[in-house]
Amino acid sequence: MQNKTFIKVAFIVMGILCLYRLYFTWMGNVVRDEAKAYAYGDKTEEIKYLDSLKNEPVLNMGVRSYTYLDILQRELNLGLDLKGGVNVMLEISVKDVLLHLTSYSKNPTFIASINEADQKAAGVQDDYLDLFFNAFGRRAKESGVDLSDLDVFGNKRLRDRIRIGDSPEKIKQVVSDEVDRSIDQVFTVLRTRIDKFGVTQPNIQKVDRLGRIMVELPGVKNPDRVKNLLKASAKLEFWEAYYNQDVFDFLIQTNTLLQKEALDMDQAEMASGTTDKKTPIDDKKSQVSLLDSLTGGELGVDDRTAGKNKNPLFDLLQPTQQKGAVIGYAKAADAEKVMAYFKRKDIRSLLPSNLRFVQFLWGTASPSTPDVLALYALKSNRRAQAALFGDVIESARQDYDTYSRPAVSMQMNSRASKVWEQVTGRNKDRCIAIVLDNRVYSAPVVNQKISDGRSQISGSFTVEEAKDLANILKAGKLPVPTHVIHSEVVGPSLGQEAVSSGMISFFIALLAILMWMIFYYSKPGLYAGIALLVNILYIFGILASMGAALTLPGIAGIVLTIGMSVDANVLIYERIKEELKKTDSLRKAVADGYNNAYTSILDANITTLLTGIILYAFGTGPIQGFATTLIIGILTSLASAIFVSRLLIESDIDRGKSLSFSTSMTKNWFQSFNANFIPNRKKAYVISSVFILVGIISLAFQGLNRSIDFVGGYSFVVRFDHPVSTQKVAEDLSSVFVEEGRKLFPEVKTFGQDNQVKITTKYRVNDPGDHVDREISQMIYEKMQGDLPSGMSFATFNDASIQDREAGLLSSTRVGPTVANDIKIAAYYSLIFSIIVIFLYILARFRKWQFSMAAIVAIVHDVLVVLSIFSIFYAWDIMPFSLEVDQAFIAAMLTVIGYSLNDTVIIFDRIREVSRIDKLPIALVTNKALNKTMSRTLNTSITTFVTTLIIFMLGGENIKGFMFAIMIGVVVGTYSSIFIASPILVDTSSSAQDKVSKLSR
Repeated sequence: MQNKTFIKVAFIVMGILCLYRLYFTWMGNVVRDEAKAYAYGDKTEEIKYLDSLKNEPVLNMGVRSYTYLDILQRELNLGLDLKGGVNVMLEISVKDVLLHLTSYSKNPTFIASINEADQKAAGVQDDYLDLFFNAFGRRAKESGVDLSDLDVFGNKRLRDRIRIGDSPEKIKQVVSDEVDRSIDQVFTVLRTRIDKFGVTQPNIQKVDRLGRIMVELPGVKNPDRVKNLLKASAKLEFWEAYYNQDVFDFLIQTNTLLQKEALDMDQAEMASGTTDKKTPIDDKKSQVSLLDSLTGGELGVDDRTAGKNKNPLFDLLQPTQQKGAVIGYAKAADAEKVMAYFKRKDIRSLLPSNLRFVQFLWGTASPSTPDVLALYALKSNRRAQAALFGDVIESARQDYDTYSRPAVSMQMNSRASKVWEQVTGRNKDRCIAIVLDNRVYSAPVVNQKISDGRSQISGSFTVEEAKDLANILKAGKLPVPTHVIHSEVVGPSLGQEAVSSGMISFFIALLAILMWMIFYYSKPGLYAGIALLVNILYIFGILASMGAALTLPGIAGIVLTIGMSVDANVLIYERIKEELKKTDSLRKAVADGYNNAYTSILDANITTLLTGIILYAFGTGPIQGFATTLIIGILTSLASAIFVSRLLIESDIDRGKSLSFSTSMTKNWFQSFNANFIPNRKKAYVISSVFILVGIISLAFQGLNRSIDFVGGYSFVVRFDHPVSTQKVAEDLSSVFVEEGRKLFPEVKTFGQDNQVKITTKYRVNDPGDHVDREISQMIYEKMQGDLPSGMSFATFNDASIQDREAGLLSSTRVGPTVANDIKIAAYYSLIFSIIVIFLYILARFRKWQFSMAAIVAIVHDVLVVLSIFSIFYAWDIMPFSLEVDQAFIAAMLTVIGYSLNDTVIIFDRIREVSRIDKLPIALVTNKALNKTMSRTLNTSITTFVTTLIIFMLGGENIKGFMFAIMIGVVVGTYSSIFIASPILVDTSSSAQDKVSKLSR
């Protein structure tokens, strides 16, 4: 091997750089261990200790000192599944951007086009803009409306860029630029907010042109706080407010009107004979007490009992008696119904002239009463415009009010200070409501005119909430609304268990490979083991340098890469053993063995690399983590297998040491193969066809256990303090998971231990509300309270951030229907593109379409077999673990494709090599190549299967289905490369049948 010195130096320098990067990870763990020792198990003290070190030097490397924050920024990142935290996918409303650009046009063509785009966007992955412009184009031909019209995009807002008569193409480009700019603004605002939030190693990135932004915050303890921080549009307004006494008469009149409606309805029902005479009468005493407090006893008993003895408004809204800005209180669940009353035209007509433009808004919930909201009445005008807006805020900070409660102090700019002085001057001794995102945070009384532009938002804040609000105001408001379409919360308990199981499986698998290689190849096997260790160092070092996050599928990807990287050394050593039979020169045998193996190694690894790249391009989150480690692992394993092991072997040769590439026990293993694979190909065809036929029938009638990744829904991992029956849990929850009178039975599976379950449901999957996951969690808590520790509150149950918890919620995931549809489409594309790319690569390398066709048929065979097994096992409920088809399953399928190709291409390379030496018929050549590569095929398959088996057994519940698919793929991929791909190559070649018959004779 030439340039040995340069190669040695390069590998040493690379190793030092990787160790340098990983040293920060080691030091980070040292500091955290010191914090645990200091805190004696007190998590609060541990966090305080680490916070105190963030800007303090904790590591001195001579040239420079590093703070704990510096270390955090340089250490190897752990993904959510290993560290716990929050993953949120936000979608920006392109529709709202269009409405804003048209100044909320009422043009019928525009409105109809928006509505059509809304309907189609729910079921396809197409760009919302394309859907809108296509719909508008069709309608414009009939209505004669143009995109450049004044009541569409030709308004004052865009007059500098769009003129009357501009072409549709130009307008589309302008609008598209504006949408992109809005997305960029949202991205910038969110990134600023997250930076101020104080999360270490956050990950925020734009996902695609569909207006989506992915935010990943490892280690976050409060997921609700994160969601509120991300969703808040920071629309700050200052409104003059009415006192409750100003609208009291209106409330009485509204309730009376609603009472009369209820009474009329009762009488109509009685006349028609449809009244339910068994309906119990409401408690009169409570109703009389409530109304007496409101009216001073002016209403008679007959009035109070009208309409089935109900007061439609006051049953929902309890007015306040103490003078102030709060009109009354209602349960959060009733807020929408109360507001619906106040929006009715007949009820608003009851307002006196001085209140005709009043705006009713709800306040924020108090921590002590989270389910109760306060109602405010705000002074408004014909344009429904506030007295002052929040874009005038120059600075904001967390502070305390006169009662030492957390608050937010703000400073307005000079222009706004003058307006603020006028507003506060005319509202002395009255209230001004401070409104953020259509919620009243506080409505303080103005004691005196404020002339310096200073103001304060006070209310029922915690210190963290006040800090978040100040940060939101400083970062600026979102230019367009966003909503959560996918969220995942992983508790630290589940994360720590994943780390433990993942690392244990990693080291056991590595040890098993090392022992096998030494046992089978003697001293060169030890050198292959050293090359593997160098490979691992490079993988982790490069991951740390890139700032990539290590996930549980990522660990699986590394271990799988290690298992597959053994293939390169096995291939080389088997070729060296072949060469040693031809020559007595060890040096020549080694050189020829490496040279003859290069082509096969490169072809096999490039095909796997291509599948990894496609997986990265189409995957998201954990799948990208798997693809990242797979790609890095393939590149580093190539370098270490080809160069490191050879340097060590040639070093022994240079020093005159003898080397044997087998032990006394393994010397003759796998060396005398002479099987007739090709003549017996029809038996394999029949076996595969029957199995696939059964699988297709199962797929047609039973289908697959599709996860929420593909259908949308909610998933919760819950731990109880004792074993539970999954069937009972499903039956109990079905009584509350009811839609349109139909029970929705959730899927409940044991998740790891028998006191742990994974609950998956499609209940309210189409509800766009971001609060639904919390409501479902509360339903689970209320129905399963009997199986939870006595006295556990919902807040404790729902807090996935609690460390080492014995019972409660461990993780939750929400996937919206749109995201599920996108994932499904991306999965199809990834499989199709991988097949196309592989076909083209093999065609380019082997110059015959028969090679490409044979490889593709084998791939399709492998995919169908794996799908069939998953469908059959799911139908018969054979496995004690979940066989969900999710994003990780797609990653497994592409890995199976890569592995199968690895085997197939190496056999094809040997077929090409043998055909050049021996001018024999294709059937004879193929059979000979299969026998020659059988030692390598079995050796690699066994090591890879054992590796995946170890991960499957010890790697944790999260990846059992994932690793099971790969285990099947290893077996099926090995089978198909021998019994499907090679025979198909023979059968598609000319005059194949005659040549096979000759071989048989």
